[in-house]
Amino acid sequence: MTSCQDRVVHELRTLMDQGIAAEHLGAAISAVITPWVRHDALRLVGTSPATGLGQGSFSFWHQYERELAATLLAHRHTHGDPCRPSSLARRQVPVAVAGTDEGARQAFAACGASCELRLLLRDSRGVWGLLGLVRACDARPFTGDDLHKATLLGPALVTALRRYVTAGPLAPTMPALPAGVIVVGPDHSIRTVTPQAQAWLDRLRCPDRHGAHAWLADTFVTALAIDAGEHVRSADGARPLICAPAARYGRWLAVEGQALDEDGTGDVAVVIQSATGGLMLPSFCDWYAITPRERRVLELLCRGAAPKQIARLLDLSAHTVNDHLKAVFRKTGAAGRDELMAAFTT
Repeated sequence: MTSCQDRVVHELRTLMDQGIAAEHLGAAISAVITPWVRHDALRLVGTSPATGLGQGSFSFWHQYERELAATLLAHRHTHGDPCRPSSLARRQVPVAVAGTDEGARQAFAACGASCELRLLLRDSRGVWGLLGLVRACDARPFTGDDLHKATLLGPALVTALRRYVTAGPLAPTMPALPAGVIVVGPDHSIRTVTPQAQAWLDRLRCPDRHGAHAWLADTFVTALAIDAGEHVRSADGARPLICAPAARYGRWLAVEGQALDEDGTGDVAVVIQSATGGLMLPSFCDWYAITPRERRVLELLCRGAAPKQIARLLDLSAHTVNDHLKAVFRKTGAAGRDELMAAFTT
């Protein structure tokens, strides 16, 4: 078993280093995991500890149909979901099978599926994402052995997600767009889309952003709106904010849901914009493993402070500040301050 696990770890790392197009990565990841835990559909969602347990920042999908995603989202809003990330986070071993209760079984069966194995990807630093493996109606349910094997994949999947983000270009490769607003009604229908938001949606719907799943952009907006309402109504509600990396979207992207009434039952505004400076810094530091001291230096650098000023402000020697900067350059692959700052200001 150890040798098989090691092979999966190696293959996942190799995938992320090969520069495979996003639309093909879901199938490639599924092929690596199938000999370990058999499944008929897969979703792998990446987030960062700074973002929390919301919708995730980016994702890879294989054979996962729009109908199933929409049905599970509607069922979660109406009946709740004991296997959502916030629930898994409270478990010592954050893995479970969704679809064991009657209502969920019916929701899965309506889409030709029987259940979904869900594994929260976390380590000592926090949550990095979620693995979902679906089996069709004619397949046997996931067993305890399947759950155990899936948990052994957790560290490799965290490493794979981090490699994907950090292997991408540091500076944006897509032009910035003005901030846009999408208004989602209580019935979860999109009511209003500003021209700026429409431009963002058109970009996110491009096949090379989600593979064959261009529908994910609309589903994501709806899910974020639901999170915004739940965040108002419950302390357990997911934080309605994501910060997505340039590796997936061509530039860092921030999307936030804000309920427009006090009880979270009315309209929700979803704001989508380029993420720069302090907005992207927490997630950026997570993905690139920037230490707290390095992050403080980086924060001041983003504000325009020169290394000598940073040294005075932090009561450090110029040598120490330069050492921190060199560490950041090494971790990010930046050739110098200008290239690093381009990631935060362009």
